[in-house]
Amino acid sequence: RCARMLRLRCKTKNGSHVMLGLTPQSCVQELKSKVEELTGIPCPVQKIMVGYPPSSLDLRNGDARLKDLPVKSGDTLIVEEEKTRAKPPAQSDITKVPPLDVSPQLARRVVPADNSCLFTSVFYVVEGGVYDPACAPEMRGLIAQMVSSDPAAYSEAVLGKTNEQYCEWIRRGDTWGGAIELSILSKFYQCEICVVDTQTVRVDRFGEDAGYQKRVLLIYDGIHYDPLQNELRGSDAPPHTIFSTSDDVILAQALELADDARRKRQFTDVRFALRCLVCQTGLGQKEAREHAKETGHTSFGEV
Repeated sequence: RCARMLRLRCKTKNGSHVMLGLTPQSCVQELKSKVEELTGIPCPVQKIMVGYPPSSLDLRNGDARLKDLPVKSGDTLIVEEEKTRAKPPAQSDITKVPPLDVSPQLARRVVPADNSCLFTSVFYVVEGGVYDPACAPEMRGLIAQMVSSDPAAYSEAVLGKTNEQYCEWIRRGDTWGGAIELSILSKFYQCEICVVDTQTVRVDRFGEDAGYQKRVLLIYDGIHYDPLQNELRGSDAPPHTIFSTSDDVILAQALELADDARRKRQFTDVRFALRCLVCQTGLGQKEAREHAKETGHTSFGEV
């Protein structure tokens, strides 16, 4: 029987690459050769890290199998070039530099308000900080496939539409994602998706009881979703978007971010009446969401 392919991504400071062609039976040397092919970093000076927080893989035995390393499908490998160890400078040659504040900071990464902000945001965080606004049709299609393949779980009572109607509806570029889509994407990506709400300053957790090891974070203002990421200010290190589900500190930081946005009124209050700025229809927020889904109008103002 053919060994199952590992779904891996490798990430350097210059970008991210999908890594194909490896299985749990592949050896360390094959992994290193694949990394060199994708990144240009020669095998002898590769440093490959995985996990949260990232820890280095032992690459000394080129014949070791990947199944014996802490590498599993869905992982992002962080690849750096080991700097050649130079002779330490004499003490008199060292210029003392004041230490920088290198503690990572949780921040919002703004994505376009184009009816697909949920899909763009989820793709960004689960792929480790890959921004691709063209991913939405693929994400919508993925959801439709999962829904159509399980009509018992995704019935009209759950979807508010027949299974077939829903699949047709979610594939449209002018429809909005919400709780149903987040729960499906959590299942597909095998990670907990936490959404912090800037109006209520609460966190909704999708996949919370599934035993996933990974967690990603979004922020929601009543209409729009953005991804959250840990970033080092003034550094070219890639942002960090995937966290451990045992990391409660990051959840607390996300709620602080949401509370700050609430104080600055960076949300769409459901109690305000809205007016469609395209056709001037007066609407409540629930009606505004339905109106946007049916007409494609997404520009609203408070009355």
